[in-house]
Amino acid sequence: MTRGGRTKDRSAPERRCIATGESGGTAPMIRFVAGPGGVIVPDLAEKLPGRGMWLTAGPDHFTAARKKRAFARGAKAPVTVPDDLEDQVETLLLRRAQDMLALARKAGLTHMGFDTVKGRLKAGPVAALIEASDGSEPQRAKLRPMAGDAPVLNALDRQELGLAFGRDNVIHAALDAGGLTDQVLREVSRLSAMRDLQVVAGADKRPATE
Repeated sequence: MTRGGRTKDRSAPERRCIATGESGGTAPMIRFVAGPGGVIVPDLAEKLPGRGMWLTAGPDHFTAARKKRAFARGAKAPVTVPDDLEDQVETLLLRRAQDMLALARKAGLTHMGFDTVKGRLKAGPVAALIEASDGSEPQRAKLRPMAGDAPVLNALDRQELGLAFGRDNVIHAALDAGGLTDQVLREVSRLSAMRDLQVVAGADKRPATE
């Protein structure tokens, strides 16, 4: 059993984070490999050949991995860790999050605009509430309680969301359950971690204190 009394899914792959030493599912983690010349390369698609090193997304974990020389230990060989590795990962995660949101839009799984999202939330549960990080706090405070137990994702600003949805900017959106939903949630959640933002989950949808 896992924490909370849930039955552990033995079929899901588990990896050990090179920074914390903890093992778990790969959803919050990023895979790296040693590329040509021993340079550490992020492998967000998890398809590159070579010995994989897994690191939980987040600036603190990157700092810990550098201090512990965890990439070299994971590769079992001398490696070079680029100074801008965190920036590389954040850029790649943003692109992947936008790509997945765009696919979800094309699949008819998203709803955009304050009134449209409000109406969708009244109609029933959603997989996630998406809000621009630079959106209006009073408006966000009105929608969050309506989202119930759905996570609230706020990793992207209005222009970044706009690019994902094919508009100039987007502030409010809702995501329905569907075939792409889990991947959207994973990419946006990893981006949130890299930007040191917390995904609000459960019933705690209170507005942030200024």
